[in-house]
Amino acid sequence: VQLVESGGGLVQPGGSLRLSCEASGIVFNLYRMGWYRQGAGQERQLVADISSDGSTNYGISMKGRFTISRDNAKKTVYLQMNSLKTEDTANYYCHAQYRSWDRYWGQGTQVTVSP
Repeated sequence: VQLVESGGGLVQPGGSLRLSCEASGIVFNLYRMGWYRQGAGQERQLVADISSDGSTNYGISMKGRFTISRDNAKKTVYLQMNSLKTEDTANYYCHAQYRSWDRYWGQGTQVTVSP
C-alpha cells in the first residue's frame, strides 16, 4: 500500500494550496480518506476526512477554509486550502482507513505559511 502526497510548499498568509494524495494497493472506493497535520512540538490532528459515500468531516479551525474531495477513478483525495494562516504550518499526512486495523499513512508533505 502506498499513499503519495504532493502539493505542499511555501505560501504567504491568505494564500491557497491544493494537496493531493494518490493511493495504490487498496480498493480506494471502500476507504475513508483523510488529511491530518502535525506542527512542530504538536500532536497530530485531524484536518478533514471523507467517507466512501462522500460525507465529510472537518477539524474546527479548518471549517470554511479547507475542502476535502475525492476522485475514486483516480484513487486520489484532495485538500483545497484557502485563506491560509501561519498557524496552518505543519506536515500534512494522508490517511486511509477501512477498518480499525486496516489503516495507512502517507509520508507527509510540508506546508509552510510565512510572510
